[in-house]
Amino acid sequence: MVISHCYNRGTSVMFALFFSYDNRSPDRRPYDRRYCEGYRRLDQSRERERGDRERDHGGPPVVDGYYAQDYSPGTFDYRRGRERERDESYRRKGSRRKHKRRRRRTRSYSPSSSVSTARPELRSDSRTRALSVRDDEEGHLICRSGDVLQERYEIVNTLGEGTFGRVMQCIDHRRGGAAVALKIIKNVEKYKEAARLEINVLERINEKDPENKYLCVQMYDWFDYHGHMCISFELLALSTFDFLKENNYLPYSISQVRHMAYQLCLAVKFLHETKLTHTDLKPENILFVNSDFTITYNIEKKRDERTVKCTDVRVVDFGSATFDHEHHSTIVSTRHYRAPEVILELGWSQPCDVWSIGCILFEYYLGFTLFQTHDNREHLAMMERILGPVPSRMIRKTRKQKYFYRGRLDWDESSSAGRYVRENCKPLRRYLLSEAEEHHQLFDLIESMLEYEPSKRLALLSPPLPKLLAP
Repeated sequence: MVISHCYNRGTSVMFALFFSYDNRSPDRRPYDRRYCEGYRRLDQSRERERGDRERDHGGPPVVDGYYAQDYSPGTFDYRRGRERERDESYRRKGSRRKHKRRRRRTRSYSPSSSVSTARPELRSDSRTRALSVRDDEEGHLICRSGDVLQERYEIVNTLGEGTFGRVMQCIDHRRGGAAVALKIIKNVEKYKEAARLEINVLERINEKDPENKYLCVQMYDWFDYHGHMCISFELLALSTFDFLKENNYLPYSISQVRHMAYQLCLAVKFLHETKLTHTDLKPENILFVNSDFTITYNIEKKRDERTVKCTDVRVVDFGSATFDHEHHSTIVSTRHYRAPEVILELGWSQPCDVWSIGCILFEYYLGFTLFQTHDNREHLAMMERILGPVPSRMIRKTRKQKYFYRGRLDWDESSSAGRYVRENCKPLRRYLLSEAEEHHQLFDLIESMLEYEPSKRLALLSPPLPKLLAP
């Protein structure tokens, strides 16, 4: 792999990647996404809001990646409001489809799986299943420490739980006793279909990047265990969001942000070259390889502050990744990282990932979300406050004319929502923490990623890639 880059501000840099492809064919035929579109993972709960800012008040701990979540009952992070959103990441807009989704009987690809799931109500009681294999009322596989699946995966403990299922830390006895993360999907058809989609994407990634050079989470194996789709991954550490949260939202240093920005651009560039759009990039889906840290005491603020030792990261969660040739759902991405063309329903493609990266880098740098809102109109108002007016061409083309009046955003700045936006948002460059050159370089990059027009937004595929901050 050859990468050439330049640090100087205002200088274009070449970003060329040369890598060999593994031409092996997948052992298993890819699943047909046509049957599963209604249940692909994305945040849909935000589209049901009616203008008021949600206040979530806790819930069960969940996992977006392959690590344990920190959970304190009864707490709410006003900067986020995303706990419930994580639980709903497998839900899709099936209710909006004009035609009923075609349903298929689940096929078993594992010698240990012999039960049909054509009748979900009989899954737990099926006489064809081993007597020791049982599901709870929600469809989770009942298992405990010491259980062994497929005569290979010995369960150690539970890393986390979500609507889709559970993630377990396991010992893989066929990998020399290596620790792995095993994602066990509920025995519920819609989550199993979504898991198949993710497996299809992960197999393509493994095919194109067999040496794992491009920093996407590596899938080791998958199988159907008595109706539960199971996927084993490399065991990773905390997400970049969870580390930030546990560190009292103390932002990462500029050098750490630069290194993570470089890795994130490298990974997403690879996805785009593979004809994929991730569609759900966010700090929760960027995981540290190792989240060990040092602690220093801040005398002024009278608190301990953590500094992660190594900022090597991996991109995870490909349940909503979409190939260029596939159907593109109207709404994608988690609210806070959603591009304007998605909000305005102008159609989206790979540039929507670049917008998400810009929002992520801002959050790493400041420690809080750039667009903290759950309402489309307010979201657009925040964009205008931070980035300037929405281009008239986009206003003319959108079907969402209800958000505009006479070619301008229909927004009352004197309302309570208007005051909220005015008090919590300011032009992008006013968020700079320093006038040092490297800080301006970072904001040059963020600005190029937060262009309204997708065609003018920074394209990771097209060299030269301007002002990319290298590690």
